[in-house]
Amino acid sequence: MRLYALHCEMLVKRPLAETFAFFENPANLGKITPPWLSFQIVTKGVPMAQGAQFDYVIKWLGLPMKWRSLISQYNPPFSFADEQLIGPYKTWHHEHTFSQTTNGVIVGDHLQYSLPLGPLGAIAQAVMVKRQLESVFRYRQSELAKIFPGATEELVKPAIV
Repeated sequence: MRLYALHCEMLVKRPLAETFAFFENPANLGKITPPWLSFQIVTKGVPMAQGAQFDYVIKWLGLPMKWRSLISQYNPPFSFADEQLIGPYKTWHHEHTFSQTTNGVIVGDHLQYSLPLGPLGAIAQAVMVKRQLESVFRYRQSELAKIFPGATEELVKPAIV
C-alpha cells in the first residue's frame, strides 16, 4: 500500500480559541469546501468530540459518494484528527493543528492517505488525485483568508509527497 501525504499551513490573525472554535464546528466544513464537490453534511447536531462520527455526501466526477469520518483525536484547542471510515480512499487520516504565535495562529493540515486498486490507484494519484487534493486545499486556504481577514495564505503551499 502506497501512502501519500499533503501538508500545508497558514497564519490566521485571530486568537487560538476563536480559530479552533471555527474548525471544530462541523457545519463550517461546507464553507471551506470547493463548490465542485457539492459537499453536504448529513449528520447534524453532533458535537465535536473524540469518537464522534459525521456523515457527508460529496460528488466526485458528478457521482454522489458517501463519506463517514471518525474523530480519532480531539485535543482542544490544539488539534483534532479525522479518519475516513467510509469513502473513496483506502485510508485517510487528516490531522488539524493549531499553534499560537506572537503573530496569530498557525493552522496546519497534515493529511496521509492511500488509494484503493493497487497500480490503478497509483496511476489515478499521478493523473488526477494529487492535483484535485492540492486544489481542494488551495480553495480551503483561499476561503479561510476571506473568513479570517489578514490571514496569510499558503504559509506552506499544499504539497503531496
